[in-house]
Amino acid sequence: MAILIIAEHDNRTLKTATRNAVTAATQMGDELHLLVAGSNCKAVAVAASEIAGINRVLLSDDLAYEHQLAENMGKLVAEIGKDYSHIVVPATTSGKNFLPRVAALLDVAQISDITAVESENTFQRPIYAGNAIATVESLDAIKVISVRSTAFEPAGNGPSSEISELNISCDCKLSAFVEEVVAESDRPELTSAEIIISGGRGMGNGENFTLLEQVADKLGAAVGASRAAVDAGFVPNDMQVGQTGKIVAPELYIAVGISGAIQHLAGMKDSKVIVAINKDEEAPIFSVADYGLVADLFDVMPELQKQL
Repeated sequence: MAILIIAEHDNRTLKTATRNAVTAATQMGDELHLLVAGSNCKAVAVAASEIAGINRVLLSDDLAYEHQLAENMGKLVAEIGKDYSHIVVPATTSGKNFLPRVAALLDVAQISDITAVESENTFQRPIYAGNAIATVESLDAIKVISVRSTAFEPAGNGPSSEISELNISCDCKLSAFVEEVVAESDRPELTSAEIIISGGRGMGNGENFTLLEQVADKLGAAVGASRAAVDAGFVPNDMQVGQTGKIVAPELYIAVGISGAIQHLAGMKDSKVIVAINKDEEAPIFSVADYGLVADLFDVMPELQKQL
């Protein structure tokens, strides 16, 4: 049987997390179908059809899916997915929202946040904030899986595949879209940035994050934060990196004034190069850092900006 992958998009552009999920799916089987559900999202389907390894794109263009409401998406994916051996979704906010509903409707277990594929029915996933890896074997007829995008390389482009339009409208009318408030920024998104500089409780207050922003602007980097900084009200929670925030794996991660609680490490330890700046030489962040500087961040950051 074929594998169904659910595209992550905003009705205009296809998100990179979809390509990571495709790479994971290629390790489970050869016949890959990709579902694009949205409104006025034909351009997304065209982009999806060019991903290497995709044999067929299913396009469900309906107002019911414009805002990817979990109830509507869950019902649609369950209806289509009953004829597939695997349903694969990027472990994003949207995917985590509707996938449990899909598993419940199909009466199967959900396998969350996989980081490796051993076979078509055996997978690895982190547990205990990433301190242990569980190997999970599923005997369900349909495997419902979310993929940690940082664990798989994004799939490239290949020959264009066929696009099939579906006429399925699943409007459960159980919830309604009210509004979306999007933070505007010239900096890259945290989950797609190649360089991230994050601040923790050691920043002292929100105004001191300007020290990070000035360096980030020189590096073309995104700015993140630890949960401690978010809980203290220094910055909004959409900047949080960690187990309960965003999982990132940039080329370079600079942790400033972050002690390194395991929940934060779980969200960034897959970064290619990690730099830690902290005046506490016993801080746990140094255990995962490739480069560590024991110093006061208020001395270091202005000097770093000057040197850059």
